Amino acid sequence: MSGATVLLVEDEKEVRLSYAQALDLAGFPVRAFAAADGALELVGHAFPGIVVSDIRLGGMDGMTLLGRIKAIDPDIPVVLVTGHADTALAVSAMREGAYDFIEKPCPPRQLADVVARALDRRRLVLENRRLRAMADGRRDNLESRLAGRAAAMVDLRYRIRALAAADADVLVVGATGTGKEVVARALHEVGERASRPFVVVDCAALPSSLAEDELFGHEPGAVPGSPRARFGKFEQAHGGTVLLDEIASLPLDLQARLLRVIQDRTVTRIGSHVPVSVDLRFVATMKADPGEEVAAGRLRADLLYRLNVVTLRLPPLAERREDVPLLFMHLVSEASARLGREEPDVPATVLADVARRDWPGNVRELRNAAERYVLGLGLASHEPAPDGQSGRRLAERVADYERSLIAGALATSGGSLKTVYESLGISRKTLYEKMQKFGLDKRDFGDDDFGDDG
Repeated sequence: MSGATVLLVEDEKEVRLSYAQALDLAGFPVRAFAAADGALELVGHAFPGIVVSDIRLGGMDGMTLLGRIKAIDPDIPVVLVTGHADTALAVSAMREGAYDFIEKPCPPRQLADVVARALDRRRLVLENRRLRAMADGRRDNLESRLAGRAAAMVDLRYRIRALAAADADVLVVGATGTGKEVVARALHEVGERASRPFVVVDCAALPSSLAEDELFGHEPGAVPGSPRARFGKFEQAHGGTVLLDEIASLPLDLQARLLRVIQDRTVTRIGSHVPVSVDLRFVATMKADPGEEVAAGRLRADLLYRLNVVTLRLPPLAERREDVPLLFMHLVSEASARLGREEPDVPATVLADVARRDWPGNVRELRNAAERYVLGLGLASHEPAPDGQSGRRLAERVADYERSLIAGALATSGGSLKTVYESLGISRKTLYEKMQKFGLDKRDFGDDDFGDDG
């Protein structure tokens, strides 16, 4: 197991050196500590090793260490070393989740055997997690489809995973280009209906004369020129999900019929009086505020009530500006693969330009910009700021540019502070001060576990 390590905690120096030497001779990488705190700092959910600790320690004792480790990851094997008088305590610890215990004095061979079994156990646990993650990644891959580290996006991905399992009807509200259909597909593909149909009904593009037939279908001869029966969209989606895109665009009379389908989960074809049961999940989308659509008479209040079991509101890019540089790089990578082009470098100056723009078309507009960049067309010229922004003071504009330049450099470097302050020609102290001033966190631009490399 790559990186497998034994963390040894023993406050008696001679015993600590003896155990460490025995493990080293047996071929196990070992790090020895006189106190539990040092070992605890190295333990994490992905830690590939095990912990061997004496029960009786100065400061934090072995039982407390066991509890702390189990709170971080209950699957990390903890082997406790005990004196003869502490055997009952060790048995109690095993009930609390300890992997095994060894009684002092411990023969080197016995120690090595227990450690080998514990490391094998940890290796199997991590391998199973990796395989599950690969399977889950193939099924949902939400971090790729709905990328972003802003709190709103992290919460959105969490809610999608929870709602996918719940199978409730969902209303998705968001401005143009925020990814409403992406969210709807994610709800379908992450849930139990993933292998069943996903049918999109573009309510805004549905011709009024054909809308009823498209949705509900008809019996033979019920529609002129169509002697055969026809399944509507709802029957086609049986067992799966129906996306009602821009539902407020449906005529009000069809909204009334749709309400009956949602309530009863039955469909009555044109020319028939016999309802057909359908097993469906409905996901509806709107770009306008639902309450305003009801007030304007474009959306039935009772239909909104039925659909509004759960509402997901998608944030525009203007509300998650910290995501823009990384999101642009992600879209450039996607566009390069899709267009069969070599992925171009994205210098900090380009990311700074991207970060300070408003992107009223949201992710859709940003994706188009990424495709232009991959095709070598650069970024479209920046539209002048709206009247409300044009009178801003020079100092405010300079601060905005400075913030976007630093954010771009952080995104390019993957959060490496040393790379950033060297490329910008400033000191580490100056970079820290400016990041604090502008509310920038290196963890938003790279690996959360990335250390201070300066």
